[in-house]
This record gives sequence, structure tokens and C-alpha cells, in this order.
Amino acid sequence: MKKVLLIEDDAVLRGNTAELLEILDYEVIVAANGKLGLEKARHEHPDVIVCDIMMPELDGYDVLEALSNNEQTKLIPFIFLSAKTERQDVRKGMNLGADDYITKPFSEDELVSAIESRLAKASILKEFKENMESQTVEKSAGEIKTLNDLRVYFETHGTSYNYQQGDVIYNEGQNSNYIYLIHEGVVKCHRFDEQGKELTTALYKDADMFGYTSFMQNVPYQETSTAIRDVVLLGISKEQLKLILDANQHVTLELMQLLTDDLQGVKDQLLQMAYSSVKKKTASTILKFAEKLNNKPENSIKISRGDLASVAGIATETLIRCLSDFKKEGIIEIDGRNIRIIDLHKLQDVY
Repeated sequence: MKKVLLIEDDAVLRGNTAELLEILDYEVIVAANGKLGLEKARHEHPDVIVCDIMMPELDGYDVLEALSNNEQTKLIPFIFLSAKTERQDVRKGMNLGADDYITKPFSEDELVSAIESRLAKASILKEFKENMESQTVEKSAGEIKTLNDLRVYFETHGTSYNYQQGDVIYNEGQNSNYIYLIHEGVVKCHRFDEQGKELTTALYKDADMFGYTSFMQNVPYQETSTAIRDVVLLGISKEQLKLILDANQHVTLELMQLLTDDLQGVKDQLLQMAYSSVKKKTASTILKFAEKLNNKPENSIKISRGDLASVAGIATETLIRCLSDFKKEGIIEIDGRNIRIIDLHKLQDVY
């Protein structure tokens, strides 16, 4: 079912037009003025917008201009709806990028024809764009020989995403449509047990890739990922990655080795959680975070006690006691959430 956003300040016309479109099996979203219409366009991502020109708050021209300056909305087909029939008004609307123009009063056929033709055009352009992108991927795939080449591909062809510290990137159970490369920042992946206790399953830093589940099946994400620091990600679709792997066996083998290393790391973490002493778990976790968050272990790391405890697999209270012991022994310094390793060798000996 196609989604139509109808922006019209005349309540009667708005209601009648919406009812007509709903009868014709469209999903209709309505807005009583330009400001509300702009907000709904940004949040609802309609397939086509039908918009009056003369309205309070924002007129139709302002709405179209704002949508055209937004990457997520600039390609939505836009149809002006107005009683103004002067040539200059039509020209102004088209110069701003409108796809069509219907004058009031209009017939059912005029409205439906305009909507259907705009949707058809948008569909054709989308298919053309996807075909071009697919050809670009296939052409580029043969040039990708190593994982470093793959990282360069992310940087040149990936879509950029920005997340602030604490933002969830994706949740467990969501469709795993994208693979990500970290351009800046640190990301943790984690799951929750039946009691709601969080277990951190992996930490990723600059140049690490994450988000891969199955490359052959539509398996949802098996864990939740969250930004530990402000993060810039570069994402490509699983379909893009599959084309690259199909074209180059060496990259496939390198990626398999990366996945094997990740799996071994998870196994080591589980063994440590099961058999290591509390102090060893705490020391190992501090070292692991120091490696991921800083280039030099002696630099301070700023991390919540909860995150440290979830990676170590111990209670937060137990971890805090171990941190206090390490502080008394002169192994670390603690200043609020900041932890600085003073004696790296001692901490490694504990580990």
C-alpha cells in the first residue's frame, strides 16, 4: 500500500480528498499546515506528497524547499495543489523542483493520474539507481583483494552514520541489512539474559567491522550494539558485501579468519568468566578496554563500572571492590569514571 502525505489547510477539502484516496487503497497521512506537513514528511517517509500552496505557518513553496534540502526527503515525488492558476505560480513551483501541479477544483481522475504517474517515475528511477549501484559494486568487487581493500571500499562507497555516546545502533532481533566499519569511536555489542543482566559480547574500535550475522540468509541481528563514545560508521548492505565475496576468494578467506578470531575471543571470554578469579577478570577487562579505547594503555580510559562489570561477567559491586584493591596496590588511579593504569606490568601479571 502506497503512502500519500496530504498537506492542506482547508478541513473540508482535506477530509474529502483523504477519504477518496483511502477508498482507492492508499494509506493517507494528513497535515493541516506546512509546518506539520514538513514534520510528518521527515518522520513518515511517504511515497508521494500532495501539498497546497497558500497555507499558514509555512506555505507550499517553503515546504518543498525544506524537503529538497534534506537528503532523506529530497527525492519524494511532490505535487502542488492550489487554486492559483497564474502562469508565474506554476513556473515558480516547477523551478523549485515540484513534479506536478494540479489546480482546484480537480477531478478524481486528475488527482489519481498525477499520483500514479509520479509513483511510476519514482519506481523507474529507483530501479535504475539500484542497477547502477549493483554494476558499480560488481565492477569494484574485482579490485578488492584484501581486507584493507574492503575497508577502503567502505570509505568510498559506504553510507555514513553518526551516533552519540549511549545511542543504540541496532537492537537484537532487528533485520540485519547492513555491515558496518567504524571510522571513529568505539562500539560495544551486548545481550541480556533472562534476568535482564547485560553481557557485553564484543568491543570494536576504529577500522573494525561488525554487524555481520549470516551472509546467505536473512538472519536478524543476534545482539544489540551501542556507541560507547561518539561514533562515525560507514555501512554497506549485505547484498553489496556478498557480491564482493563472490568475486574474490582471498577476501572471503580473510573475512573467515576475522570471524574465527572473533569467535575465539568470545570463547576465551566465556572461559575466563567461568574459571578465572575475580581479580583476573577485572584486570583482563581493564586491559581490554584500554586496548580498544586508547592507543596507549597508560592513558586514562573513561568507562562506566557497569560496562566493565558486564564484560568481566561479575557483579558491579564486586568489580568496584577489585578496583579499590588495585588502587591501593598502586596498579591504577581512579578519578570519577576515569581509570589510568600506573603499573602495566603488575596488571598484566594479575591477568
